[in-house]
Parts: sequence; structure tokens; C-alpha cells
Amino acid sequence: MSRPEYPVATPDKGVQRQVLAENSDLMVVSFRFETGACGALHNHPHTQSTYVAKGSFKFFRGDETLVLNVGDSIVIPSNVTHGCECLDSGELIDCFTPRRDDFL
Repeated sequence: MSRPEYPVATPDKGVQRQVLAENSDLMVVSFRFETGACGALHNHPHTQSTYVAKGSFKFFRGDETLVLNVGDSIVIPSNVTHGCECLDSGELIDCFTPRRDDFL
């Protein structure tokens, strides 16, 4: 679903990001991945939850490597280095608290 007030961004090759809803305390974001696309390793001060709405992903969280499929979710604490690799094209729904102002 395209929301004109929240444009689609391409943060990495094969990845599209779109804010779905937000206020100062919480942000909901859709990330759509092509097979093989990666979410680069990074960290941020926000607590993040991720729900796999479609596809399959290999997640890296701190020293852990996890494979998540449709219906799985993960919480990433503040300032923990994380990223992912898309194993089968899909979509992640991420929630951030507080809001990621850098996505607006």
C-alpha cells in the first residue's frame, strides 16, 4: 500500500522502506526485500521489534544468527548491532520506539 505522506525509500539495493504510521513515541515501517538483498549491519538507540509478514530471512543480532519465517518475530534492544539477509523475497514490519526521525 502506498501512502503519499510517507514516500518509499530505497536504503539498500533490493530493499524498499515505507513508514506506515508514526507519532513521537512509536513508528511502524514496512521493509520489502528482494531475494538476496541485505539490510546492512547497523545499530541505533531505538528499541525495535520485527515481524516477518512474508518470506524468509537470516537475522544477525549481536552474536546471534537466526532464521525467521512468516509469522516469526524478534526484538532488537537499543544499540545492539543487527542486520539481515533475505532468503526468500518478503516483507518485514518493524516497530521502533521512540520514532526514527531519520526515516521522515
